[in-house]
Amino acid sequence: MSRWIGFVIAIIVGIGLGLFYGWVLNPVDYVDTTPDSLRQDYRADYVLMVAEAYQMERDPALAGGRLAFLGEGNPAEIVLKALEFANDVGYSQSDLARLELLLEGIQMIADSSQGETP
Repeated sequence: MSRWIGFVIAIIVGIGLGLFYGWVLNPVDYVDTTPDSLRQDYRADYVLMVAEAYQMERDPALAGGRLAFLGEGNPAEIVLKALEFANDVGYSQSDLARLELLLEGIQMIADSSQGETP
């Protein structure tokens, strides 16, 4: 029985020392991270937040500027990737509709800027 007590105490002490080292002595220090380092699911959530703001503001240029923080280039491609991910994981129909509305607005501004002469 005393072997089990020693084993449990060793496990508890090991976990405690590991947490102390990781949280106090040498914690992870994120410096100058940007939204483009987000995982795909968080990117989709970010794009959804932009879509929710776009639904209220109806300003595609502002939404495109917000999407530029993801650093992938074309805002329409960013929204399209988020929409594909949202379809794959089962976002609600209202969220999908918001993303589609944002995609239409971004494509509309992209189409109007392509029609202009440089």
